[in-house]
Amino acid sequence: MHLNGKTALVTGAAQGIGKAIALSLAKAGADVAVSDVNLEKAQETAAEIAALGVKSVAIKGNVASMEEAAAMVDKTAAELGKIDILVNNAGITRDNLIIRMKEDEWDLVLDINLKGSFNCAKAAIKHMSKARSGRIINIASIVGAMGNAGQANYVASKAGLIGLTKTIAREYASRNITANAVAPGFIDTAMTQALPEKVREEMLKQIPLAKLGTPEDIASAVKFLASDAAAYITGQVIHVNGGMYM
Repeated sequence: MHLNGKTALVTGAAQGIGKAIALSLAKAGADVAVSDVNLEKAQETAAEIAALGVKSVAIKGNVASMEEAAAMVDKTAAELGKIDILVNNAGITRDNLIIRMKEDEWDLVLDINLKGSFNCAKAAIKHMSKARSGRIINIASIVGAMGNAGQANYVASKAGLIGLTKTIAREYASRNITANAVAPGFIDTAMTQALPEKVREEMLKQIPLAKLGTPEDIASAVKFLASDAAAYITGQVIHVNGGMYM
């Protein structure tokens, strides 16, 4: 599953799952643009990638802005020569029960998680269509398939992202652009590490493999979908969740 000669843009790649994805693609040989609202952290990740012997550029940008998303994609193509792979990973949570959820909590999560992915995909498709080749990989979530109390905004954004993925796949298959989603389950990140031990124990009870996933587990699925090994796969959701949702 080598990616030699390919270029990728990963959003929200300064840390966590996004960083693991960016490093995984780089280790497979791809040049990688690291996009994030935190430019300093993005630069640190880009430096780690460059140390692997491939090209990398850090780009500051807010995916919720169509103009900034387009500028991110254009800068990737200008600095790295082209854009073969787009990974829409940038996302946030603002959890609350529906009755207590504020309008701005709903709007912000939908703007970044769903509209942001649309903005980046739209910009990338212009480049990929001309090249008649491309891979778009959206990071969804297990909750987008099964729902979750207290996360109406996040769940709606991830369920919407799955629908967007399938539509991109249908619209651009004729241009040899594939679109797939990876839906992580409970992953061992700073967010889950901060949870009380009792909560973590209850989470583990729901997972047949009885362990949390790692950011690298998600990165491996993304690398596969970005590679030629997945050339005949499009419009699919790859669930990486230890069997929690089947």
